[in-house]
This record gives sequence, structure tokens and C-alpha cells, in this order.
Amino acid sequence: MRATEFITERDGTIGKRKQVATVGLDVFYDAERANSDYVLNRVMMAVACADGSNKPIDMDAKSWVGKQRSAHPYTEIEQRMLKQAFKAAGATYTDLNHGDMRSQELPAVNTTSPMTAFKGYK
Repeated sequence: MRATEFITERDGTIGKRKQVATVGLDVFYDAERANSDYVLNRVMMAVACADGSNKPIDMDAKSWVGKQRSAHPYTEIEQRMLKQAFKAAGATYTDLNHGDMRSQELPAVNTTSPMTAFKGYK
């Protein structure tokens, strides 16, 4: 078998002969045709919610981050490293937390266990 018989990525198309030998062949892209990474993520999330019926899936097409990329540093040094990298790559960024690296959970988060303590445990 020649490599051209099984490598179909060469020119971005698939020939009729190879196409009829496949089962379930779908291609997709985002509406802007800019970058399909985000739409791939959303499609896979929707597939996880789907049940195969004609019932619509209750999911937004875009999350709050939309078509942007997000980075989530844990420490101040990681935040500084990201800013350095953004500058080197010529990327435009917005620090949504304005430099605040503290995690401030609501008071009710993880303060009460849903489990009843066993005898002898406070």
C-alpha cells in the first residue's frame, strides 16, 4: 500500500473512494472561520449533553470567555510570567482580577459537611 492511499491530509480533501469507505464523516468549523479550537470544545461539551433525540440541548453557544483564550495563574510569580509572555508574543490581554491573586470563596463554601459525623468524631 502506498502512503498516498492512506494519508488524506495532504491537500485538505478526501477523495470519493476514501469517503465512501468511512462511516460517519463530519467536518465543522466556527462561524467566523477564524479558529475552530473553541467551537471544537463547545461541540464536545454539547455531545456530552446530548441523548440522540431531536430535543434541543440547553447550552449556550459561547461561554463568558467566548472566543478569547483564558489563562489561570495560581501565584503572583505565575501572573508576572504570563504578563512577560503576553508582551513577548504581542498578545493583548486583560487582567480581570486586577492583580488580586487571593481566592475569596463565599462564606458557605466548604464550611459544612453534608455527611453526619460518626460516633466519637467531632
